[in-house]
Amino acid sequence: MSTATAAVPRARANMAILVAALGYFVDIYDLVLFGIVRTDSLKGIGITGADELLSKGVLLLNVQMTGMLVGGILWGILGDKRGRLSVLFGSIFLYSLANIANGFVHGIETYAAMRFIAGIGLAGELGAGITLVSEMMHKEARGYGTTVVATIGILGAVVAAQVGKAFDWRVAYFVGGGLGIALLLLRIGVYESGMFEQLKRTNVNRGDFFSLFATRDRARRYLSVILIGVPIWYTVSILFTLSPEIGTAMGMVDRPVAGDAIKYGYIGLAAGDLASGMLSQLYRTRKKVVLAFVCLTAVFIATYFVVGARSLFVFYIVCGALGFATGYWAVFVTIASEQFGTNIRATVTTTAPNFVRGAVVLITLGFQACKSFLGVQGSAIAVGAVTILIALFALTGLRETYGKDLDYIEN
Repeated sequence: MSTATAAVPRARANMAILVAALGYFVDIYDLVLFGIVRTDSLKGIGITGADELLSKGVLLLNVQMTGMLVGGILWGILGDKRGRLSVLFGSIFLYSLANIANGFVHGIETYAAMRFIAGIGLAGELGAGITLVSEMMHKEARGYGTTVVATIGILGAVVAAQVGKAFDWRVAYFVGGGLGIALLLLRIGVYESGMFEQLKRTNVNRGDFFSLFATRDRARRYLSVILIGVPIWYTVSILFTLSPEIGTAMGMVDRPVAGDAIKYGYIGLAAGDLASGMLSQLYRTRKKVVLAFVCLTAVFIATYFVVGARSLFVFYIVCGALGFATGYWAVFVTIASEQFGTNIRATVTTTAPNFVRGAVVLITLGFQACKSFLGVQGSAIAVGAVTILIALFALTGLRETYGKDLDYIEN
């Protein structure tokens, strides 16, 4: 069934790309900031001892990611029921307020509550932005739009690393909140998706999350979309965020700094997003590009453990290379937006990235469980191998979507 719409003026599409990219920039800033200020912020509220810092850090990370799981479903459904714009700006507003509140915490319970609320807010922006951009651009060119959004957005992590290093951790949270509030001023001149506006005038059921599991094929596609992205967040949550602990386990004399590992990793991610997005357009394929980058990720995970301990310089170079290899996030979110019809597109494009991020809970739990008998290094290797194998298998369950017409609904 078609929901045909008129061509979108280029200026409107460009404005949507700009706002979505800047929103994702602030989103990523906040998302990785905790990993950067984890140790300093926990010490700042009275947490001491290496084991306690690690366990409380993992707890707060899992609370944040659980919030993203909850928020992903809520914002995704709202995106298909109320519109892409309401979710785009509502999510920015919520995570901005939570960021500011984070700068005032003095106890682990309050810290956890704010990270949960921030997680809910962070869950909506990317999916809404990518859905809006995908529906506004020509089917042969939308990969360029989503690549710009992802590439600019990823650089938010680099800024977070610099701010987290230069300022007190409380100030770093205030900066993130202020950037989000400032971004809301750009909402003037951003228009709703024409496809969604047409769909609203029909009686088609919208935003039904459970309809994703109504058929075996639909459920397989949805789960496959989620699973191909898991290696990206394994790399961020384990190899970058826990790099001080892993570096010590590998016998490094100079212990890596998590903020620097994240910074260099995300510089690589930005370059990888740009490269993967452009390659998917140049070769007119999403699946083959993801396959190549997942295989490259496996190579650099091995490199991380084989040569990373030689020196801090080598370690950070490998982090950058590993970031590049996992920089297929742009293609991943594009695939998510292209797999399903207009009536559940926002639901998929919002929930899928957040279930990938939420997989960090399972990844860290698996890491913690294996650590007792494999050690820190062995556990990290084992969990990484599992994520790569899962992603390769999941890729076989997806359709090629380059150039697909998105003007249809799921019956």
